[in-house]
Amino acid sequence: MYIHLGGEKIIRSSELIAIFDISIEKSSKVSKQFIVHSGQDKKLERIGEEEAKSIVVTKNTVYYSPISSSTLKKRAKILLEI
Repeated sequence: MYIHLGGEKIIRSSELIAIFDISIEKSSKVSKQFIVHSGQDKKLERIGEEEAKSIVVTKNTVYYSPISSSTLKKRAKILLEI
């Protein structure tokens, strides 16, 4: 199964590790370091031109998604219930 992250980006649900609200980047020093490190390793991808609302962590990449974390979590939950 797949999860649409926004724009034209779709990932396999099996690749998904975590979905966070964008506010975690500002509220947690560890989260900010993780994002910075991902960017340095060129594993950070911004989806579209819109403002990011969530951070999606997969096995290989960290995405800034314009879709809210609650919407993405609902999409992932639906896939888990199938």
